[in-house]
Formats: sequence, structure tokens, C-alpha cells
Amino acid sequence: MQTLRNIKLRRLASNTSLPPSSSFTHLPRMRRCLSPVSSCLAFSTGTLLLASLLLSMMRSCSDSGSSLIKNFSASTASLTVNRAKEIGLLNATEDLYDGVTVEMKEPMESEVFVSLLRASMSKWRQQGKKGVWIKLPIQLSSLVEPVVQEGFRYHHAESDYLMLVHWIPNTPDTLPENASHRVGIGAFVINNNREVLVVKEKNGGFRGTGVWKLPTGVVHEGEDICAAAVREVKEETD
Repeated sequence: MQTLRNIKLRRLASNTSLPPSSSFTHLPRMRRCLSPVSSCLAFSTGTLLLASLLLSMMRSCSDSGSSLIKNFSASTASLTVNRAKEIGLLNATEDLYDGVTVEMKEPMESEVFVSLLRASMSKWRQQGKKGVWIKLPIQLSSLVEPVVQEGFRYHHAESDYLMLVHWIPNTPDTLPENASHRVGIGAFVINNNREVLVVKEKNGGFRGTGVWKLPTGVVHEGEDICAAAVREVKEETD
């Protein structure tokens, strides 16, 4: 009987498919005609059938779950594209050199931004635009990586924003480099007695040297040169 039991268990273990329903009708007959060991075999058969059924259900749920995940991902992508279409193109300002500048101000999801950027680039390419400038404030730093992945490069950065650029046509890139110099002024002031104004610096390289010099200084960003000269004279004669 022990040998018979081992043979039966090996056959049952190798059969991973669910037996036909007719097999269930013979289980009571097996219990009546066989020994207690056979009863144990019948119990094991029921256990394996239950395990096989559970395994089939798990596989079915797994396949359904995969389908749901795929459908959800596809739906999410579709919603992103639809949202981009609803918004339209990126707001841009044209310059005098066939270029455009995009100044981002409002928060935006990276997926939506990339969709808008691609649509805008296609439009600008059709219009014959050349240079594209994108100004990203520090609050939107999460958009830097998506912009770079679309072929943009760093141009310059300030304390509160980053400027990225892209040259559209297949010609040499002629976008100007970032400013690398500062403009300085020197004021030549003469009075009615033909006397020239000279000063001693309170700050700077000549401070404490006793050297007399013309009023000098640096022009502020966006400041007129003449206005800068007047300002420096006032500052150095106070």
C-alpha cells in the first residue's frame, strides 16, 4: 500500500491541469473500495484540485491586472496629449532675428510641457524660425531636464532663472554668446575756470594710496552710459 500511495502521489503532482468534472463522481467510490490509505489519497486529490483552481484564479487575476495597468497607462498618455491640445502652443515673443523667446511663469507638468514644446517647435520650423530661447525661473527647475532632452543647451544663468537655447535650421549656430564683459565709465568734469575734477577713491584698488583720479565706475545693467557717469560723479564727490 505504501508503494501504491507513492505512485498515486507522483501522478497527481505531475498533473497540474484541472481534471474534468467526471473525476469528482468517482471519488466516493474510491473511498469505499480502497483502504484508509486510499482515503488519504482522495483527500490529497481534493487538496491538489483546490490548489490548481486557486492557481488558475491567480493567473487570471494577474492577466487582468496587467491589462488594467496597460489600459490605465494608455489612458493617462491620452489625457496628457488631449490636455496639451486643449492648451495649444507655448506663448512666445518673436524677435528681430527670426527667433522666439518663451518665458515660463506658471507651473506645468513636464509631460504637458514637452507635448507643447514639440508642437511649438514644429510650428516654428514651418515658419522658418531660427533661434529658440526658453527662460525658466528657479521655481520651474523640474523642467530643465525635459528641455535638455529635447535638444536645448544652457546659455546663461542668473540668480533666479536659467536660459536655454536651441538652433533650429541645419546651418551654423549664430546665437550670440552670453555677455562676458562689463562696461565702465570715466567722467571728465571741467568748470568755468578750466579746472578738472579729480577725486580720491573711498573704495577700490586706489583706496588709501593718495592717488588723485577722474571719477570712474561701472554701468549698471540697463543703465544709460551718460546717466551712469552722472551717478558716479555724485557718488564719488559726496
